[in-house]
Amino acid sequence: MRNHKFRIKTSLLHRSVTLLTLIICCLLLQSLLVFAAAPFKPRIVVLTDISPTHVEPDDMESLIRLFVYADMFEIEGLVATTGWSSAGGTADWIKLIHQCIDAYEQDLPNLKKRSKQKGHLPDESRQRIGYWPSPGYLRSVTVVGSQKRGMEYIGDGNDSPGSELIIRLADEPDDRPIWVLAWGGGNTLAQAVWRVKKDRTPEQLRTFLKKIRFYTITDQDRGYQRGTPYEISSHQWLRREFEGDLVFLWDESAWTFQNDTGKRNWKEYETHIQGHGKLGSIYPKYKYGVEGDTPSFLYVMPNGLNDPENPGFGGWGGYLEWGTGPDNVTKAYVNHRGTRAYDVTRKYAERFYRAIFNDFAARMDWAKEGAGNRNPVVIINSNRGIAPIRLSPKPGTRVTLDASSSYDPDGDKLNFSWWVMYEAGTYTNQVMLSRTNSSRTRIEIPSDASGKTIHVICEVTDNGEPPLVGYRRVILSVK
Repeated sequence: MRNHKFRIKTSLLHRSVTLLTLIICCLLLQSLLVFAAAPFKPRIVVLTDISPTHVEPDDMESLIRLFVYADMFEIEGLVATTGWSSAGGTADWIKLIHQCIDAYEQDLPNLKKRSKQKGHLPDESRQRIGYWPSPGYLRSVTVVGSQKRGMEYIGDGNDSPGSELIIRLADEPDDRPIWVLAWGGGNTLAQAVWRVKKDRTPEQLRTFLKKIRFYTITDQDRGYQRGTPYEISSHQWLRREFEGDLVFLWDESAWTFQNDTGKRNWKEYETHIQGHGKLGSIYPKYKYGVEGDTPSFLYVMPNGLNDPENPGFGGWGGYLEWGTGPDNVTKAYVNHRGTRAYDVTRKYAERFYRAIFNDFAARMDWAKEGAGNRNPVVIINSNRGIAPIRLSPKPGTRVTLDASSSYDPDGDKLNFSWWVMYEAGTYTNQVMLSRTNSSRTRIEIPSDASGKTIHVICEVTDNGEPPLVGYRRVILSVK
């Protein structure tokens, strides 16, 4: 009888454990299926000259901000390399990246609550927006890049885990471009290009280059001292030799704005960023400026406003136009002082700064508390998603845009703002909107706009704490 009762109890226990395991698996699957309908994340590789805080803390600041947006980017490489903060021989500074990952690991349970994520996928390649990667994944893509600054070192004997990683990523069967973001020098990318050029056919080289988008914060493959020649940098070689195949964005406006504006508003960083979660506890005070490298990933941010494949559309990470760079020799997408793009970048950096900072502060709230505000979801004419909405009206007609189906995930009240970003379009005369502060607006298509484009931006702001913004861009290509 005792054996019979024991067998019954054992059977019940096994069933209970099986049922509990099944429930846990179902909950995990349910949380991960939430991301199945979301778009794929943009792929990024960061080249950072991260350094100890007594040298220059701004890369660590930017890395901490990037990690609280890890659900928005497929971070495929964190590469410790050279730059203005390191002329080379500092490979051990990679430990600072790992320090940030360790802090991210401690905050991750709170951050995952933002998207109700319960676990991690067994295969973390091809991530979708909203998915928080595991710390193990981030550690696996953290490598050392080139440790010798300047074009003179590009060639045999200069390959690194970083340059090999870039080649391997570009070879993957993935149609998404790889955004290589240079917070330091771009010599690790240059070495990858050199290696492919040497080892493969010209057509294979072009295929490789077409997969890369390079956004560089100034030119840090050379010294920062005024008068340092550009020709010693591998950046100039990349622009000169591969102008038609490599998309090269050279920012000299957004980063200086962020650098200086962050410094002027440092009290807000002390209040809303430092001390918020483990990441906030290691967020260092500036030495020269605040987060000068952050515009590189703000530019790629999938937020409904940005369209990174079009540098002249403008957004959170700047506005750039094709032209000759500050070296007065090579061409790229540029926005240095003296260009129209410099002024346009500053104009919209002023406009978006508050929304950008509030967005960061809200995510640091999630890191600290596991709760906070979330962005409104903007839906126009029943069109969901974040890609630009493209319409083709005729001159002299009216277009109605209806964002009344937009909602806030936290139930906050929404305020609407419609405006025309004239610099992004080709029609520069005034465009009439029937209402600018309503959920619906009607646009009078000018009779002389045939063959031109008009960019209409819908900004939806909630009344949460802090107030957050959602965006959609509507591009009218007039017939």
